[in-house]
Amino acid sequence: MRKLMFLALGAIVGLSFTACGNKQAPAVVQSDSTVVDSSKIKDVTVYGLCGENAAMNSLQLLTDMGDTLNLNIEEAREDNQVFGNYAPGDRLAVVLSPDQKRVKTVINESVLMGNWLMPNPIDGSSEVGIRIKDGGIAESIEQPTIIYKTWKIIDGKLEITLVREGGGDEEETNWYTIDKLDADSLVYHLEDEVFEYGRAK
Repeated sequence: MRKLMFLALGAIVGLSFTACGNKQAPAVVQSDSTVVDSSKIKDVTVYGLCGENAAMNSLQLLTDMGDTLNLNIEEAREDNQVFGNYAPGDRLAVVLSPDQKRVKTVINESVLMGNWLMPNPIDGSSEVGIRIKDGGIAESIEQPTIIYKTWKIIDGKLEITLVREGGGDEEETNWYTIDKLDADSLVYHLEDEVFEYGRAK
C-alpha cells in the first residue's frame, strides 16, 4: 500500500512538470519538496521570494514555508493582476485560486514598500502620504489626523490598520483594492474613495 502511495505521488509530480512545459496548459503549482495540501491553507495567498528562474509569464516562488513553486502567471498578466512586476530576490504575495491551479494576482511587496505622497486633498498646498515599511509597519506622512499602524497583503487586498484623531485608541482596519503599482506610482481604492500616490523622491 505504501509503495502504491509513493507511485501515485510520483505520477502527480511528473504530470505537474509536464504541464508546466506546455504553453496551452493552465497555471500549475508544483513543489520541489512536497505537494501542497490545499486543505491546510487558510489564506489563498502564498508569500515568499522571487527565485532566479523567472520570466515574462512564469514565476519561481521560494515560499516562506520552504517550498519552491513554479507558477504560470499568463492569466494573471492578461487580467492586469501583476502589480509591481518582479525580479529575483523581490518579496512577493501570490494569490492562488482555491484549487491552487491558477494564479489570480501577483503583488510585489518590495516595490510596495517606500514613502508614497499625494497632494493634500483639503487644499493641495502640501503633500501627505503613507510610509510602508518592512515587517508590516505603516506610518503617516504629514497627516496628524490619521495615524497609520500596520499593513499586509491578504487575499489580494492591501489591509491597512489606522487610528483617527478623536477616535481614542480604537483601531480601524480597511481592505483596499490595488489598481496600480510600479516603481513610481501606487493607486488603490475603497469603494468610491481613490488614493493616487507618487513615490517620494
